[in-house]
Amino acid sequence: MTRWLRALLACALLVGMAGAAEAVTRGGTLTYARYADSLFLDPVLNDANVDIWILTNLYDTLLQPTSDGKDVQPGLATEYKMSDDAKSLTLKLRSGIKFSDGSPITVNDVKWSLDRARNPKNGIWNFTLASVDSIETQGEDTVVLKLKNPDPTLVAALATFNAAILPQKQFEATAGATDEEKAKAFAEKPVGSGAFMFDRWQRGTELVIKRNPHYWQMGEDGKPLPYLDEVRFPVIPDDATRILKLQAGEVDGAELIPYARVAELKGDANINMELFPSTKVQFITVNVRPTLKNGEKNVLADPKVRQALNYAIDKNAMAQIVTFGIGTPLVSFMSSATPLVDNHGEIYAYDVEKAKALLKEAGIAEGTEVTSIGLAGSADETAILSTIQQMWSAVGVKLNIEQLDNATRTARYRDGDFQMRVSLWTDDIADPSEITSYFAYFPNIESLHSGWQDKSVDELFLKSQQEMDKEKRADMYKTIQQKYVESAPIMFLYESPYPVALRKQVKGFNQIPLGNNIFSSAYVEK
Repeated sequence: MTRWLRALLACALLVGMAGAAEAVTRGGTLTYARYADSLFLDPVLNDANVDIWILTNLYDTLLQPTSDGKDVQPGLATEYKMSDDAKSLTLKLRSGIKFSDGSPITVNDVKWSLDRARNPKNGIWNFTLASVDSIETQGEDTVVLKLKNPDPTLVAALATFNAAILPQKQFEATAGATDEEKAKAFAEKPVGSGAFMFDRWQRGTELVIKRNPHYWQMGEDGKPLPYLDEVRFPVIPDDATRILKLQAGEVDGAELIPYARVAELKGDANINMELFPSTKVQFITVNVRPTLKNGEKNVLADPKVRQALNYAIDKNAMAQIVTFGIGTPLVSFMSSATPLVDNHGEIYAYDVEKAKALLKEAGIAEGTEVTSIGLAGSADETAILSTIQQMWSAVGVKLNIEQLDNATRTARYRDGDFQMRVSLWTDDIADPSEITSYFAYFPNIESLHSGWQDKSVDELFLKSQQEMDKEKRADMYKTIQQKYVESAPIMFLYESPYPVALRKQVKGFNQIPLGNNIFSSAYVEK
């Protein structure tokens, strides 16, 4: 079956859902407590989950990820077809689609949006569209992407947040001399075509989005989605406070529930404790530069030290302590659900004697100190760091813990001003290129801002971006993963599901394995 036909069938299935209507509730407000506020609501100059998981509700893309996160389905485009030589991709726009301000979405908006997204000067996500050489429009509903080279990741890339379609006229009319200046102004009151539209934002306190009356997708009752009138996102950094407000009925849902509270909330008759399948990996980002920002010598620049500290972490015990047995040790820097993962089971299995031997080889003295920053108010991050602190003390290394608010932590991280940082990752596309470009491909963001580089990995990654043969591409990714694991530029911990708690009245919410929070089909029973 061709992709073109599959897209048509998926579209027909979407329309047919109206015939299988169930009892849904329209209107009302859903209040969903977040651990941290958004920072910047522009889809191109962005890469933070606190923004992405809001962006995917405000902005729409030509294609959308499926609910299992492994494929794509129609979005603003109803059809797509790759040419036989894999050098062009043709997409047809859905009829009558509009932005949230009621203006029509045109092929020119699509061309301008994708040209902006692929501009090497705009953000760090332009690499996902780097294969696009030019974009042509044909008539009122057809867009053709001409490619420099075959690209096995392009279709998935068109279903990611940075490929969102924005209104060209409204954006360009915004004050500012540069794209970045215009983006900052536009993002204060963004206009998109997602299921919801921007309403108001009190930074650090609450963000509110409301129903987009011009959204194209139909609900189970045969009427346009979303069901809700609005979604409120109060910012509640402290885990315990988020849960207390949920239990008291002050909020309808809460994200990033500490695993220590999962069993308790599963037993609460008023709450659905959800563990959504994910591609979430938990790890410690390590700065491998010889010298830290404060001028101190960095002992973690030596791969033997990084290997030793990985061996000194009992990952099974860590998963038991932090996730209460829900998580499982990492098998790569990728999750076991990421396509082309090199899965041979747990890596850096717990071995204290091996860790001590490697530290001795590296000349690390007893009592050597290292520091990791963590998120203030996060029970999980506190548990991770305190557990590692105890484990490393067994090999003579002292871990100092520095807790910061999310904005400060993010700024320090992006500036390379850290020695270690508790981190988590979720895939945004059903392809290994995204996570690899962040973790292992230095030219993107210096390998998670760590400073790690293997030029042979950089070269191999670029080749993989053009390799259409699945077996050859899999071999390339196997080599990349093996080189990365051997050098150990992160502390490999565990992978785990998304823990989300919802009041029993909340129905239809989904957090897909790629992390996107889907509120379009959510409703609150009355």
